Amino acid sequence: MTGEPRIPCASAALPASANSHAAFAHGTDKAALRTMLKAARRALDPVQKAQRDAAIGARVLAWWRGRAAGEAALLGVYWPLRGEPDLHPLYAELARSGVRLALPLVVAPDTALAFVEWVPGEDMLSDRMGVAVPAVRRVLERPPVLLVPCLGFTAERYRLGYGGGYYDRTLEALPRPYTVGIAYAGDQVAFAGAQHDVALDLLITEG
Repeated sequence: MTGEPRIPCASAALPASANSHAAFAHGTDKAALRTMLKAARRALDPVQKAQRDAAIGARVLAWWRGRAAGEAALLGVYWPLRGEPDLHPLYAELARSGVRLALPLVVAPDTALAFVEWVPGEDMLSDRMGVAVPAVRRVLERPPVLLVPCLGFTAERYRLGYGGGYYDRTLEALPRPYTVGIAYAGDQVAFAGAQHDVALDLLITEG
């Protein structure tokens, strides 16, 4: 993603670490980066992954509680796929505290995402992309805040996804929602963005 971030976040730009792929990514195309990052996720130890997921969930919860006072309690979340951080315990805690949750819904190829209300524990079905969605679809307007899963990210908070462009198209319409990228700290890479890309407002990892 390219462009200047709309809302500066002092803690959002993360330095490259020993676990980061950034040092190896310069000059590498996005397809190669995706292959590398997917392989790294498949290699994660399940116990370590669960610990990292719990740490991310705790950081998101602390951020939300610090931000959400007096605001509409509607948050766009995601259903984890392909080794993405699993934040279901966080979602359950938010729902218990009265936060309304919305899951993204793919309505057609090459279109923006729609959003449907979701209550943890309700019956789910698989959509056309194999993603879990509520069996009863209660369509909502786009939430003002979105948790956005990242396959990779840069120090400038540009997101690398799976290449479908659904989140890119979702963020084209103004006013844009506040976007919180969710990733593992080791998923930091470097790549040249495209003209249509937009930096995430915040990036939350486990460390």
